[in-house]
Amino acid sequence: EEVQLGTAEIRQVFRSSKVGNIAGSIVRSGVIRRNAKARVLRDGVVVGDNLTVDSLRREKDDVTEVREGFECGISLGSFNDIKEGDVIETFEMREKPRS
Repeated sequence: EEVQLGTAEIRQVFRSSKVGNIAGSIVRSGVIRRNAKARVLRDGVVVGDNLTVDSLRREKDDVTEVREGFECGISLGSFNDIKEGDVIETFEMREKPRS
């Protein structure tokens, strides 16, 4: 089953020649983890699905997770269709034991 980890709202989009677009975001709920699965929502509609959080940074440091209330930079690999105001939702798949 799918378990939601957290959501982050994109505040600003930074262009980078090496990595593509970087989403300057603030974590709204839960935690955002590196290598977690992610999807991008725009006005409640999914615009990007089955993505992976490639890199996660606080200031200049690479981090493994960012908690609620903190700002961070999120790179979603080759997915570059991000705009300010979009919401990044991260989740992980957990195996649910048969009942």
